[in-house]
Amino acid sequence: MQFQQLLYFVAVAETRHFTRAAEEVHVAQPSLSQQIRSLEKELGADLFTRARGNISLTEAGEALLPLARRILADADTARHEVQELAQLRRGRVRLGATPSVCTGLLPDVLRTFHHLHPGIQLLIEEGGSHDLVRELARGGLDLALVVLPLPSPSPALTTVELLHEDLVVVSAASAPRPGRGRSVRVAELQGEPMVMFRHGYDLRELTVAACRAEGFEPTFTVEGGEMDAVLGFVRAGLGLAVVPRMVAARAGRDLRVTPLARPGLSRTIALAHRSDVAPPRAARELQRVLLASHTATAPTPAAP
Repeated sequence: MQFQQLLYFVAVAETRHFTRAAEEVHVAQPSLSQQIRSLEKELGADLFTRARGNISLTEAGEALLPLARRILADADTARHEVQELAQLRRGRVRLGATPSVCTGLLPDVLRTFHHLHPGIQLLIEEGGSHDLVRELARGGLDLALVVLPLPSPSPALTTVELLHEDLVVVSAASAPRPGRGRSVRVAELQGEPMVMFRHGYDLRELTVAACRAEGFEPTFTVEGGEMDAVLGFVRAGLGLAVVPRMVAARAGRDLRVTPLARPGLSRTIALAHRSDVAPPRAARELQRVLLASHTATAPTPAAP
């Protein structure tokens, strides 16, 4: 089994077209087809069904595809690792993070890292922790900032706790303050109109679970947004939302921030990478900057 054959196989699997796949990998179509046939012969199974105008994966092709993608991703990572010049003058880091972490934590950290290593290319992928864990497992990311605990079952990942963070309630500055004092209890959110994140979003799951623990289902006026959209809907007066304190601190004066009363809600952010492959040198340097900037701390006490 040759590396080039796996590259051609993945190209056909993703385009479902031999000619377009050949154009993508810059090879003549007959050569690509011959390499695919050689791979099938070696494996002893057809990888594609080839009906006129309809290319689809066989069961064997479906089984090979995630493995081939991982092999290609690992080889790409190895190539970049070897090509990096001394003193990190060149390279790249593929970092995944949840949208709230991108909004609250990353701007300052990436500014510091870019100042230290302006030649390093930063590729950022936003997604929920479930999606980021899958991308790490298949080799699509070097590092990811995820919310603990990790989804179960999870692949073999190494995680380092980065910080603990309180969640707070944000509402439009022109709207009445939620609760009866300077803080609000989760139970007092019953019946309050809420703006809610999309399914699979860590903050959605945490907020809904907290409301159910108090014996009620939250009332959604709008749901399905990412962080920026949710904050925009709150500014428009459509409801309140539960967000990380760091995000609220950057949200602007048109939003009112109300702490949650004890015991409040908090979350733990961790830096994760695959256990079986060491991150590339540039990724290890970003990891160092992240850990130096945000060592794990105990949650800030919630308001009484």
